[in-house]
Amino acid sequence: MHAIVLGSGAGGGVPQWNCRCPICAMARAGDRRVLPRTQSSLAVSADGDHWLLVNASPDIRQQLFDTPTLHPREALRHSPIRAVLLTNGDVDHVAGLLTLREGQPFRLHATRGILDSIAENRVFDVMASGVVERVEIALNQTFSPVPGLTVTLFPVPGKVPLWLEDGTPEIGAETESTVGAMIEAGGKRLAYVPGCARVTERLKERISGVDALLFDGTVLADDDMIRAGVGTKTGWRMGHVPMTGEGGSVAALAEVPLGRRVFVHINNTNPVLVEGSEERRGIEAAGWVVAHDGLALRL
Repeated sequence: MHAIVLGSGAGGGVPQWNCRCPICAMARAGDRRVLPRTQSSLAVSADGDHWLLVNASPDIRQQLFDTPTLHPREALRHSPIRAVLLTNGDVDHVAGLLTLREGQPFRLHATRGILDSIAENRVFDVMASGVVERVEIALNQTFSPVPGLTVTLFPVPGKVPLWLEDGTPEIGAETESTVGAMIEAGGKRLAYVPGCARVTERLKERISGVDALLFDGTVLADDDMIRAGVGTKTGWRMGHVPMTGEGGSVAALAEVPLGRRVFVHINNTNPVLVEGSEERRGIEAAGWVVAHDGLALRL
């Protein structure tokens, strides 16, 4: 299995366009301790020719440009991306669909709830139905989006996308609005969970023994954004479990047998983005890798 982290940042990327927090300022100034990061997306293949795109970042055009493996090869109009899978309806996971509208056939896979959220916004009709087939996937149903690759979607604690919130949203429910993807090829398993509100016993059982876990690394502490002075929401309110602190993912997953442990979907205020920082060293000492754009895994 080949996997490439196309985008390792959370919504807005690093640096965020309107942010002058210390981390964004370092990235904008070219400080080598903070790598720029685009918004969350993953590409996976079993043969290197047929690729599954997991989540369509608003930065997808740049991500594809930066990844020669995903360049057109066989004709004037071509893409090795044969299928797209959505794990939720967040803007940073669906806005890139608008870039993929140029008459290129592929299949769009998602749960009924996520597909319905797309259908409610007619701007996504630029993906013509005769070109892009929308395929409903039931939870816990194994399917093959591209040759040699199988995927099973499973519910994880989350919430509805921000743009669909109406009043006070329910947070932490396990529904088809936020899912993880168990991706398998050649006897290897990769679990991709870029959004998760808390670590449950059911989740630990689901991912136990995988060869690689790519997991929600939005915030280090629940109050990252408040401490940085750029917002009032906690990680929990945004539907993201913190890395550390009470209920944090590092401690919660410490005893779960896993291969590679990789944090993705990292917010611009998260201090682990600073290479060599005390926070980064602590996460790495616990056995985790902080993903960067272009990180390649071969399982």
